[in-house]
Amino acid sequence: MDTSLVSDQERPLLYVDTTGSRSTQLSEIIAEHGWRVDRVDTFQQAHQQARPKDYRVGIVHLEQVETADLLAADDLFARNKNTEWLLLTRHRCLDESDLCQLIHHACYDYYTLPLDDGGVSSLVTTLGHAYGMASLSKQLTEGHYDDYHMVGTSQSMLKLFSGIRKVAAVDAPVLIRGESGTGKELIARAVHERSSRAGKPFITVNCGALPEHLIQSELFGHEKGAFTGAVQKQIGRIEAADGGTLFLDEIGDLAMPLQVNLLRFLQEQVIQRVGSTRDIKVDVRVLAATHVDLDEAVQAQKFREDLLYRLNVLQLRPPALRDRDDDIELLARFFFQHFRGEGHGKIKGFSKQALQAMTAYDWPGNVREMINRIRRAVVMCEGRLVCPMDLGLVDGFVAKDVMSLADARNVAERQAIENALQHCRFNMSKAAKTLGVSRVTLYRLLAKYEIGFDDSSMVS
Repeated sequence: MDTSLVSDQERPLLYVDTTGSRSTQLSEIIAEHGWRVDRVDTFQQAHQQARPKDYRVGIVHLEQVETADLLAADDLFARNKNTEWLLLTRHRCLDESDLCQLIHHACYDYYTLPLDDGGVSSLVTTLGHAYGMASLSKQLTEGHYDDYHMVGTSQSMLKLFSGIRKVAAVDAPVLIRGESGTGKELIARAVHERSSRAGKPFITVNCGALPEHLIQSELFGHEKGAFTGAVQKQIGRIEAADGGTLFLDEIGDLAMPLQVNLLRFLQEQVIQRVGSTRDIKVDVRVLAATHVDLDEAVQAQKFREDLLYRLNVLQLRPPALRDRDDDIELLARFFFQHFRGEGHGKIKGFSKQALQAMTAYDWPGNVREMINRIRRAVVMCEGRLVCPMDLGLVDGFVAKDVMSLADARNVAERQAIENALQHCRFNMSKAAKTLGVSRVTLYRLLAKYEIGFDDSSMVS
């Protein structure tokens, strides 16, 4: 939980009243509902008051639409983006397009004056909702995640965070086993940053991305003239990580000849540059990661068993996203906030259907896939809320990158037919009546969508 959250009895609210009326009645009513109302009369005072404070909710009271006030309000909103703003104004002022545009782009909500008892009650409720949304945004950006944006509150992630802290406290090799896209490099960086080697280099080698004829030189370095093109001495990745951490990503793709050299380094903590016979002592902690089942690779004689024993001293296993249902919405909102600036100004968040689709989806590409889908959705979304189609998801299944209206209708029509058949226990007459079509049309649709079932269950 975000321990920076203040209690309900201490919720601060900035009230900017530019009317000069000095009326305190509304402020007193709001205060009676558990708010600490800090009232100012000018936007200049508002800037001074807001700067050292952490206001999650603010009210701006405008009785007249003056250009200077609109510019000042826009500046206040821009400088305090973490605050959810409500605007109070007169109904006649809504005829001014500049004010409507300001409300539309920068405010959580607005109310027209005067407020009756029902309006005041609604305002107080809205303030509570706005405070909750601001608090959620704060949690997404400051809490509920470990180092390097590893977001999660599920039991599997809390267990992972605990494991990171434990292995960071010692200096033994760590093997990180997990599916692609689960954040294995983020875990390795978190281990490094929490360790005693945090101030030293963190060097990454993707063993599956480097050509086999270059990887030995990349890992161990080479002397000048060691091979054609070696015009000068080069320090290898292992030597460059001296005093720090070497992260070997996709270690399961490392060629067998290189596995022998790596094993010698792990055993003796010495290397030889290509073209040299001199041993160089290197102090490096090795972290390795793989999506390959190394036990099976050993059985298939594609990975050395003795190297696996050396690497697998300590082990961390990031969970797949499909096993983290409790984190889906938290992750989605976190990445939405991260990429929100790349979309249009009107976009507010996810529709209920989008959240349901993300929860139902299996996420074969894990968190990396979620990041890509959400970033694309934020950029391409034309409405206020991201919908399943923006994410490329329909009812938890992957949609085509571009789905025509005809395809969308077909998906909905097929689902309606199947639901009606189940509901009517495959009584064709009742199903047709429920769907509002004739039995002949229903039979045609069954053929069209290749919907089949056991003839014994069908009732005419």
